[in-house]
Amino acid sequence: MDTEGLRSFVRAAELGQVRRAADELGVTQQAVSKRIAALERELDVRLFARTARGVELTPDGRAFLPHARSVVAAVGRAVTAVRPGSRALRIDVLGLRSAQAVV
Repeated sequence: MDTEGLRSFVRAAELGQVRRAADELGVTQQAVSKRIAALERELDVRLFARTARGVELTPDGRAFLPHARSVVAAVGRAVTAVRPGSRALRIDVLGLRSAQAVV
């Protein structure tokens, strides 16, 4: 399952508009629409009903949303865990003696 498709679905669901989700994700509206369409094909369900004002979740979309949010959050945590500067600094002490700093 494509995580960018999940991210696009979650943002469109939260914002209620594909265009606003695209703006926030830094991609075109067409890219978000295609990602969501691919996700719908993979799941074999309709996640959104298109309206004049934007998009509304279908019953399947409402059922899927909390799980998609969890996956997107987990992916974010996984990426953060391996980014430089996100891990604790480890220092190995090789000798038993240490000199005190003179101020």
